[in-house]
Amino acid sequence: MMAQQHKLLARRRTIGLLLSTAFAAGFSGLAPGLAHAQAAKVVRIGYQKYGTLTLLKGRGTLEKRLAQQGVTVQWTEFPAGPQLLEGLNVGSIDFGTVGEAPPIFAQAAGAALVYVGNEPPSPHSEAIVVPKDSKLTSVAQLKGKRVALNKGSNVHYLLLRALEQAGVAYKDIQPVYLPPADARAAFERGSVDAWVIWDPFFAAAQKQIGARVLVDGKGLVSNHQFYLAARDWARGNPALQQILLEEIAKVDDWGRDNAREVSAILSAQTGLDPAVVELAASRYSYGVKPVSDAVLREQQKIADAFAGLKLIPKPIVIKDAVLASAK
Repeated sequence: MMAQQHKLLARRRTIGLLLSTAFAAGFSGLAPGLAHAQAAKVVRIGYQKYGTLTLLKGRGTLEKRLAQQGVTVQWTEFPAGPQLLEGLNVGSIDFGTVGEAPPIFAQAAGAALVYVGNEPPSPHSEAIVVPKDSKLTSVAQLKGKRVALNKGSNVHYLLLRALEQAGVAYKDIQPVYLPPADARAAFERGSVDAWVIWDPFFAAAQKQIGARVLVDGKGLVSNHQFYLAARDWARGNPALQQILLEEIAKVDDWGRDNAREVSAILSAQTGLDPAVVELAASRYSYGVKPVSDAVLREQQKIADAFAGLKLIPKPIVIKDAVLASAK
């Protein structure tokens, strides 16, 4: 009983901190009159084929909460983080979740986005895989090989770090930039030698075609999932952002204790085999938090690495994508 009470208090503290951050970030630096603007009546959320937002969509709790405010929810699925943030940048969505690298590429391209929160590290949820009958047994052997990945996605940094650890220069591999579905097809055809991919596509490759892991993110990357919002939307809709963060925190808390139900919901939402979802879910970490200075420093390190290799057009300052009072 005492342990349960401590857990409940810890969750309330996390939600309270998230909400105070959301309010502070939302009202800081508003243009005259914007703080009094009419709140949005539709919240447009971008999600991918997995993770907390997919679970939130499946449970329907956000819709119930927002209906009390006269607000509806519009969900849009994207194949990967870069495409999701392009949607955010052009104004087709207001809020979404991606891995570590996409917001860096988007910020470097001038996207007006802000960091809102992040999930804990999930380093086992992404990996470099090879076909089950491949002769490749180490990352060092990727030199000169064709490696598929979604450019600017979370796995892009995993590839950089794995190559660095193995003593292989990025220029010494042949990156093949493909979204997950096309990369899977190329992987099965033998058109690429390796594939850098994240869950649930990673779990699907393991379960369905016997893909073999060369290395996952452990000891190389944190693999945070970030929640991001369009800057103007975050400034103009602090109350809606508050509700979003609170409902995400609630579903995270529920998800940690209900693995079987999580797998059932995610399988129904994604159309993936339950065995695939169960494997992916076992590697996912729950617990949304405000983005800390330590996490921002990690992001800056990643951004500097991409800039050094000229994978982004210019160096960026990560804290520029944090609303003033949240810095």
